[in-house]
Amino acid sequence: MVDLTETQKEIVEAVGHQLVTGGPGSGKTTVSILKAAKIAREALKPSQRILFLSFARATVSRVLEAIDEESAITREERQRIEVDTYHSFFWRILKTHGYLIGFPRRMTILTPPNEAIALSTVRSGYKAASKLSDAEKAEKRAREEAERSRLATEEGKICFDLFAERVAILLHGSNKVRSLVSTMYPHIILDEFQDTSADQWRVVQALGVGSTLIALADPEQRIFDFIGADPERLNHFKGAFAPTVHDLAGDNHRSKGTEIALFGNDILTGKFRQKDYQGIGYAPFESNPNQAYASLVGQVLQARKRLIDAGRRDWSLAILVPTKKMTRLVSDVLREPFGNVPPISHSAAVDMEGPILAAEIVAFLLQQRGHPGCFDEFVELLCSYFHGRGGAAPTKGDMDEAARFRGALAKWNECLAKGRPTPGNSVLQSTYAVHQVSAALTLTGDPDADWVAVRGVLDAGPCQRLSDVAKEVRNVRLLERGTQLRLGLAQDWRDAGGYRNALAITRQSFVQEHFAMAHKPESGVVVMNMHKAKGKQFDEVIIFEGWPKRARGEIVANPDRIVSGNFRDGPMTQARQNFRVSVTRAKARTTIMTPRDDVCVLLRPAEN
Repeated sequence: MVDLTETQKEIVEAVGHQLVTGGPGSGKTTVSILKAAKIAREALKPSQRILFLSFARATVSRVLEAIDEESAITREERQRIEVDTYHSFFWRILKTHGYLIGFPRRMTILTPPNEAIALSTVRSGYKAASKLSDAEKAEKRAREEAERSRLATEEGKICFDLFAERVAILLHGSNKVRSLVSTMYPHIILDEFQDTSADQWRVVQALGVGSTLIALADPEQRIFDFIGADPERLNHFKGAFAPTVHDLAGDNHRSKGTEIALFGNDILTGKFRQKDYQGIGYAPFESNPNQAYASLVGQVLQARKRLIDAGRRDWSLAILVPTKKMTRLVSDVLREPFGNVPPISHSAAVDMEGPILAAEIVAFLLQQRGHPGCFDEFVELLCSYFHGRGGAAPTKGDMDEAARFRGALAKWNECLAKGRPTPGNSVLQSTYAVHQVSAALTLTGDPDADWVAVRGVLDAGPCQRLSDVAKEVRNVRLLERGTQLRLGLAQDWRDAGGYRNALAITRQSFVQEHFAMAHKPESGVVVMNMHKAKGKQFDEVIIFEGWPKRARGEIVANPDRIVSGNFRDGPMTQARQNFRVSVTRAKARTTIMTPRDDVCVLLRPAEN
């Protein structure tokens, strides 16, 4: 049994709506689990459950793991605590009751990659977001929303961005549906409540009519302003529900025995009370790619050795970077370090639109179909990859490439129809050559080996676009033993003697992966941008930012910095919160890597 502080004991014993605040590792999750077990034991009727909602599957995994490890919670109590993401919970409501707000009875999820494809035509008609006027941004947003709504109501394809908005409409508009939800879940725990968007808050308001709400929040950890998180959200909750308020701000359970939390708090104020902090390392590097990446690799190898030597089971080391671009660059460096350094095994949390669409291309080739329209389907998948790999910001180059390939395919088929040779200078010649080689591969029935074989054909072939696809698909981590994709492909081979349904199986696996709750927390070396680290924890963390580019001694560009451009701009509240979140993900040690000649502005004492 966990030794609870006096405040934690008060939380467990309190009744009615509650707001529990505290910093990273302060014990909010632990006490909420014990509270849930008490409710399960004392307050639930048959078939009722406590619902624990969080934004990220990684947090869900951690909560599930914590529940399993807590010996004070009985098996029966565990079974009555349901842990889920907001997305998954909202989708269950929409699937059952969505017809009440105009959705078709048959609905499917429009995954982010396919949403990117569906909206690419609208999005490609506008310049980069930074170059749009407010009026142009509003027009673009309205057109995107209109297309999402059309896809939902006419085609039954529901994208994630619609989930919260439509569930809010449903729960506010139907007392019966709202009552059904509250009857099933009379108590709901809301994790990371400070980051709820306006639509999610409307859902919470509706749920609070019939359910008792317990909101867990860190006011200094609000890093999702860009998706609608409101700095007044905790006050909204107080005003709507008059909860009892409990503050765990002085507690630190994650990095006990270190001064990591103290350093994180000092980042918020810009006033560093100490010269050194236990558990915080500082590793400046020289401002050029070779030395910067060499320094990073050195720090990674040292941290990995420390963790292995300490005998930690399932140890974890996160490399946190400021931008998505740096995530890929660092992953590439670890995959192919310099000199005699062997590749460093790791996973990279990159945006998945490109890798998922690349995986669909590999899956299609696994099917080895030979019907007359097979090559046409292959080219169309490649065009979809161009349309969707940029996510919310498709490039003109990718859109032009898709149009070029479709135009080339029309000419290709016209020649075939007339019995003429296909154009020798067609962009499709190299694409067709790769298609033919993959069709002639001898597959084995081992999904992992066969997937790698097809990927190898793409990588080694004469088509540069398909070589890029092969590189993208390396970011897919769904073929480990026991995963849904691997099991599905293996079963397909056993049933049909080949991968006849590989594309459908792959697409379905990605949908299931999005909602899967059985994820193990990250282990090994993980690379991700700082925003993605929210809600996670690791044994060690390395924070690595970009460096200035100079000409004649003057800084001419300063990309990929923790603070954009690395210059002071007012209080920089958002940047400070983001940096603090990243620093406090570590249980044992955080190492900060910043350019020696242009140290991160947040590490300099605040100006009076």
